[in-house]
Amino acid sequence: MQIKNDGVYFVTNKEILKIAMEQSAIDSNCRADDFSSYENKVVLSKDDPKARKYLKLPFLCDFTSYGNNIVASVSEQFRDVAAEYISKFPAVHCFETPNLHWLMEQLNPLGANVCYMAEYFLPDADHFPTLRCGYETRILTQGDFEPLYLPQWGNALCATRKQLDVLGVGAYHNGTLIGLAGCSADCRSMWQIGIDVLPAYRKQGVASALVNRLAHEVLKQDIVPFYCCAWSNVGSARTAIKSGFLPSWVQMTVQPDRLIASMNN
Repeated sequence: MQIKNDGVYFVTNKEILKIAMEQSAIDSNCRADDFSSYENKVVLSKDDPKARKYLKLPFLCDFTSYGNNIVASVSEQFRDVAAEYISKFPAVHCFETPNLHWLMEQLNPLGANVCYMAEYFLPDADHFPTLRCGYETRILTQGDFEPLYLPQWGNALCATRKQLDVLGVGAYHNGTLIGLAGCSADCRSMWQIGIDVLPAYRKQGVASALVNRLAHEVLKQDIVPFYCCAWSNVGSARTAIKSGFLPSWVQMTVQPDRLIASMNN
């Protein structure tokens, strides 16, 4: 991906989406064009070394939609439940109540339930701004991260996968770090961006400026940055959109009851 002098990248939304769908195809064990179909798909999940590093594969049952349809990537035990669910209700309603209650009732005898529900964002190549904030910003690399694995930076960096934290942008006030965007090299073609800002410095445009700056830096590496948040995290979704990202796909993942119980405890 080359860059013009004004910071505009020679990459289109179609190209960015293609890269994302190709990665989702690896993650779900399907074809990239399955996500462009208007017909729902059920495929068997399997592990793949090229999948996003944080995914626990094979899936028990996972539903992914780029807006047209649903691709369900499942273990054999969940094939029939997934197939019936995505054929019983319209795709757009399969990710919300009241239809989710039907799925949960079917999952209960199998010792599993809906766990993760996330929305993913990709850069909008047609309207990708260059944002600034009122604080000093610095590019950070792996060597700068070691003292930053602290609770306040838990969205920007991941202590359990330090080797994947490859690039960041920090905002500083009088020499003190007050905001941090970090990206994780989760797969070859796409890096995930996370953001943290100290409470006293929020709602000043710091988060969007850092995410935007880091996204530009990632694109310079010929890598597509992506952003993820829970559907209910309105503030995070606003940050993504203000930073120049667009909602691109959604994903809902089933996990064993014992794992969900341990997370709640």
